[in-house]
Formats: sequence, C-alpha cells, structure tokens
Amino acid sequence: MEVEVKLQLPDAAAHRKVSDLLFPYHVKTHVQENVFFDGAAAELTSSRAALRLRFYDLDSHAVLSLKAKPVIRNGVSRVEEDEEPIEPSVARACVAEPWRLLAMDSSRIVKRVRDEFGLGEGGLVCLGGFRNVRAVFEWNGLKLELDESRFDFGTSYEIECESSDPEGSKRLLEGLLKENGIDFSYSEVSKFATFRSRKLP
Repeated sequence: MEVEVKLQLPDAAAHRKVSDLLFPYHVKTHVQENVFFDGAAAELTSSRAALRLRFYDLDSHAVLSLKAKPVIRNGVSRVEEDEEPIEPSVARACVAEPWRLLAMDSSRIVKRVRDEFGLGEGGLVCLGGFRNVRAVFEWNGLKLELDESRFDFGTSYEIECESSDPEGSKRLLEGLLKENGIDFSYSEVSKFATFRSRKLP
C-alpha cells in the first residue's frame, strides 16, 4: 500500500516559490514520461486499476507498475501498488505495439493483469499519457516530491510526500507552506484520473 500526502499548488508561481524555498534541500530532478494501458474492454479502468510504463530521464531506466483501488481523502492518498523494472528498449517496443507487453511471460505484473483482470484475447490498448518533471528534496526528515505534470490540455502542480505517518507529515508540510504564504489545497484526484478526465484540478 502506497500512502502519500498530496497537496495541490494553484499555479506556476506557487510552484516556483516552493522550488526556491526548498532549493537548499534539493537532491535530484527526474524527467518522467508516463504511458498507460487498458484492456480492449476497459477491464482495468472499470476495476479502478491502472497499468503504467514510466520512463525516467531520457530512458535511463523504466518501471512497469500496477495501481489499484485508489482513495484520496483530506490530502492523503492510499493506493495498492506493485512495481518492477523493465528494460527501456523493451518498454518502448511495448508502447509501439501493446501486445508485446501482455506477452511478457516473465513479468509478475503482467501475470496479475491476466489472472486478476481477465485480460487475454482482447489484448491491451495504449491510452497515451503525460510528462512530469519531479524535483526531489530531503527536508526535515521527509522526502518531498515537487511535480510539474504536463498534460496536452494544461499543466498541474503538486507537492507529495510518501509517509508512514501521513497526518504528521501533512502538518509539517502545511506549516511550511502557510509560514511562507504559499497557497495550496488538498489534492482530490490522482494524476491518472486527471489525464483521463482531460480536466485540470
């Protein structure tokens, strides 16, 4: 179970303020490309699941993930998550020809997709996706991720923090933003939900 604090920032100016504020604690920045798949009969999305290939930093590495049963309440997201690495060249081939992904017999996640969601003869379809620039900071014992998510219909800004104590982490993060006059709200939907709805939060 992945548990994260997710706070929505209203615009690029707020994103820049947070980035400048946290600059002394910057660890790294990733450029991510996220590509999603579903069954031909929407077997995954109808079961509140998402199958994603994520490419990092000009294909330096890639990860296949399956997320299911997301719940976001009061700025805290909980979702079942399973991930495994995948060779970037293989992942690119799967984007071009989605049937290749379902044919990966050695993949634990692909096996789950077949067994739990009944994907088989209908195959997979590529839904497209979005790009994300993620700056990572280590601040006050927290690993913070500042996201600029670029959809083809607009850009969304968020700050996230995976935590075993989400309420405590949320209080720290809210305090930081309030003390520095940075507006925010609780995120209400996942990035995948935003992508599918084609509507910014």
